Amino acid sequence: MTDNERPARSILVADDEESIRWVLERALAQGGHDVVTVATGSEALAALRARPFDVALIDIKMPDLSGLDVVSRARDDRIDTLFIVMTAQNTMANAIEATKRGAYDYLTKPFDLEQVAVLIGRAMELRRLTRDLERLRGELQQRHELVIGRTPAMQEVYKVIGRVAPTDATVLIQGETGTGKELVAKAIHYHSARNGPFVALNCSAIPNELLESELFGYERGAFTGAVERRIGKFEAAAAGTLFLDEIADMPLALQVKLLRVLQEREFTRVGGRDAIRTDVRIIAASNQDIEGAVRAGRFREDLFFRLNVVRIRVPPLRDRRGDIPELIEFFIDRANRELGTAFVGVSDDARELLIRHAWPGNVRELENVMERAVILARGTEISAADLDFGARPAPVDHPPRELDDALEEMERKRLVEALETHHGHKADVARDLGINRSTLYYRLRKYGIH
Repeated sequence: MTDNERPARSILVADDEESIRWVLERALAQGGHDVVTVATGSEALAALRARPFDVALIDIKMPDLSGLDVVSRARDDRIDTLFIVMTAQNTMANAIEATKRGAYDYLTKPFDLEQVAVLIGRAMELRRLTRDLERLRGELQQRHELVIGRTPAMQEVYKVIGRVAPTDATVLIQGETGTGKELVAKAIHYHSARNGPFVALNCSAIPNELLESELFGYERGAFTGAVERRIGKFEAAAAGTLFLDEIADMPLALQVKLLRVLQEREFTRVGGRDAIRTDVRIIAASNQDIEGAVRAGRFREDLFFRLNVVRIRVPPLRDRRGDIPELIEFFIDRANRELGTAFVGVSDDARELLIRHAWPGNVRELENVMERAVILARGTEISAADLDFGARPAPVDHPPRELDDALEEMERKRLVEALETHHGHKADVARDLGINRSTLYYRLRKYGIH
């Protein structure tokens, strides 16, 4: 059943007391919810497996299966219902155990209906936000435009994206070539409230004499060959986002005109006389030291200050090696979909080689290496022999051994703690750590954890 087919605000109530079921069913139905009631834990689990529910109110003590057991089994089955556990014993142990098993919250009996309504409202809002996030992630996945990574360096990038996306602030993204600056810009746009398109322009890829008309468009007869009016990127990005890549390569004369657009929120087509109002968010990016360009007189200081409202620095791949296994799997999965291949992953020696490589071309270089490997490799697993790093030898970075040891010890301890917390359930451990199962199994083998 799709989200569009799912009944709005569906709630399951599981309690062996008929009076509790009757009161909750009546109150929740009056609030516009679609309510189903059951009297036992096994009936609750069967109902959860039969159809999706947004929220489930589950009593801890029931015949056959306890409410906590229902929550645990539902989580094992990857049922994404939000569970609110009901208990007559307001103890810390109950609260902690309910949370450990994956419950959203708990209610202590006796409770008043206003308290239930508030808690249900919060749960429904969380469901809405979660679905919105899944929808946005799905849209990005369909475009193969994901910002991937869970290392601390990337978490800092995500924090800034989360804070700046809902605003209309101008953003300056800096990072080496191939780090994914445009993907960061798209993540900001798709997580914003803007309903216009995302339009990108690489300022270094267009001759200087044509860049102005690309940005602002031109009128018929504006120059030789202008046989009809053409709109520019600013008009194409109306109510959306205009991404100006390699902004440091924009000529000084055009920088003046861009500054005016940022200040006045209007522009004029080449060869035109009428000012055109614009509602476009600007996100600029560069792989250069823009402050250095300002000092050298190649970039206007006033434009730099206009662009540098919020700055995001995208780390190079060598500074976030922990993300490489996830990137590898993403590129293999994408290749399998597009090429019809059936690769299950890479061998351990290939993975170690990919993690140790210096990656001067960053994520783009990794993408190219994986694409070549998928095309040329035989079998279902990519080995070290299948990896081709191009004409140059594959440089390998060797971080200080002490740092490696410290990081590996931290990762090993985190794995052990997660296994203990989730009683050895690998699916829950992977979900808690934010990695998929194949990455989890690789890391468990790496550290000899069973």
